[in-house]
Amino acid sequence: MEALGSHSSHRSMSGEERASVPLQESGATGSRTSHMRLAVGIPTIGRPAIVRGALRELMDQTRLPDLVVICASRPEDVEGLAADPASTRIVFSTPGASRQRNAIIDAAKDCDVIVFLDDDFLMQPDYLAETEQAFLGEPALVVTTGTVIADGIGGPGLELEDGRVLLDADRKLRSTRPATAQPRDAPTFCGYGCNLAFRVEVANRHGIRFDDRLPFYSWQEDVDFSRRLGLHGKIVRLGRARGVHLGTKVGRGSGVRLGYSQIVNPLYLAHNSRGRIYPYGYALVRIVRNLSANLLRSIRPEPYIDRRGRLRGNMTALGDVLRGRLEPERAAGL
Repeated sequence: MEALGSHSSHRSMSGEERASVPLQESGATGSRTSHMRLAVGIPTIGRPAIVRGALRELMDQTRLPDLVVICASRPEDVEGLAADPASTRIVFSTPGASRQRNAIIDAAKDCDVIVFLDDDFLMQPDYLAETEQAFLGEPALVVTTGTVIADGIGGPGLELEDGRVLLDADRKLRSTRPATAQPRDAPTFCGYGCNLAFRVEVANRHGIRFDDRLPFYSWQEDVDFSRRLGLHGKIVRLGRARGVHLGTKVGRGSGVRLGYSQIVNPLYLAHNSRGRIYPYGYALVRIVRNLSANLLRSIRPEPYIDRRGRLRGNMTALGDVLRGRLEPERAAGL
């Protein structure tokens, strides 16, 4: 089978390896539209059960995606998915959010809009419909991010049922409000990677991709990518495209590596753009905030966060920075 896209670090599945979410089964409640070709991209690693759950939730959308692209790093990451090659592509990439997102872009480069979702992000049923309408209604729009009504990433994480309850409560609350009190769209600094949509033609025309020098978790890759796209149009937070980020802890990476990236990645991104795309002040705030949290909480760390590992990574990164070494990929060797 011909490989999807041109990125040298990924390949497509073929024959019996190909798998997909069965979006055309009777369980799918939504429909597709001919106005815009919309893809959903899900990078994942080490969480096959969570991916399967995400694809089941996706079938509840009132506007189904025209294409789903899942990027994994190993066959076991996508174990147990049902076959339906018409609506889903599975590609492989070396591990890392940036590389996996780029593999998804290459696989869906014929689409108009790609919606990147974390595998543990739950959407309101009209999320994709609202996103599509936003891009159709505003040609200058290049990036959207939804409204996250709850985020488990800073805590122990939320269970799937908790997320569903929160979405249901949000729908009921909004149904009681008059039109003048409904959530509004607003300009925003950047997109949030757990739910980030962008206009593919703009990214292709300007050669914009995620920075693949940012390894593994690729800390701040979403900010850099959306800010570079923002040079060519508007970045907007959609008030009516809403969801819950479960922040599931299964399959999360090394605390030491993440701690290293928390220091080096913001400085690297700011230096690369001379502060124009990724401002130095923004980098400093991120660094101070994370270093302070890791230092203070390492005394009595939360059971679900490797604070001491992150702090060790922070210290290693600061040492490298003081020696003039600004290489985000060094995290891979820690």
